Amino acid sequence: MSRLFPMLSLLFIISSVSFAAQAQSQTQLRVLTSIKPLQLIAAAVQDGVGQPDVLLPPGASPHHYALRPSDVRSVRDADLLYWIGPDLESFLPRVLSGRTKASVQVQDLPGMSLRHFGDSHDEEHAEHGAGHDEHAPKDDQHDHDHRPGSLDAHLWLLPANARVIADKMAVDLAQADPANAARYQANAEAFGQRLGLLDQRLKTRLSGLAGKPYFVFHEAYDYFEAAYGLKHAGVFNVLGEVQPGAKHVAAMRERLKQAGPTCVFSEPPLVPRLAKTLTAGLPVTLAELDAMGGALPVNAGGYEALLQNLAGGLAACIEAL
Repeated sequence: MSRLFPMLSLLFIISSVSFAAQAQSQTQLRVLTSIKPLQLIAAAVQDGVGQPDVLLPPGASPHHYALRPSDVRSVRDADLLYWIGPDLESFLPRVLSGRTKASVQVQDLPGMSLRHFGDSHDEEHAEHGAGHDEHAPKDDQHDHDHRPGSLDAHLWLLPANARVIADKMAVDLAQADPANAARYQANAEAFGQRLGLLDQRLKTRLSGLAGKPYFVFHEAYDYFEAAYGLKHAGVFNVLGEVQPGAKHVAAMRERLKQAGPTCVFSEPPLVPRLAKTLTAGLPVTLAELDAMGGALPVNAGGYEALLQNLAGGLAACIEAL
């Protein structure tokens, strides 16, 4: 009995140290994403194991965010970092150049379906030019390259792309945390299966909206529209502090008059100053579409909720006309 007790004590200590080391390893594994949609995808893959962090705070524009010293430390310390690419987060390449740990530019992943501005929207772009003053002050929320031919970086709004991203995250996490490799793989597979079912539901839900005109203040939804047979009728992306001239406002109002009862969608948290001027006295409903999922909880179903909210917001406004 006297020999057994020390042996049991030693086994207990070894087991405790091993468990503590494993727990510490999991705690130290830090996953950082640049924007909320990528965080939601990562949360689905890490479900039950860990919680990903996000770089941009709610409401911040990914197009030209100003990094704080704490952000730079987060980028430096993260074990895995995921971002869209320089077409969206133009502020990141300079910081990433000194990073030694893994960072993944998801727009370059094999299997991604990418769109470029102007794809299937040539007529819309020409019409948009009539209502946009190229010399007007640029919007500090959405000032980025939307020229025909440039990459549309809002690629997370295509469910098939989200599956590619999730699969890559599962592989990376499994390599960084082998103890939970099976869980990451199972989570990614379950995520893909749920997306497949959701995709079918959204196609059914949105099938009646094809051909219905609506307008947006930010050309961010082409991936989602292409997936579900939708097409915005125009883009009013003039949101600067100084409103466009009377000629351009009149041209945009004429577009809305020709459309008849319609919806104009902006993005939270800002309601464009031009919105009321454009829509006053017209049968137009102002509504919001959140492509970033800013208010959504970070959990395994967050990305699916983002797509459901977009579909629900479009349908609720357009069907009520």
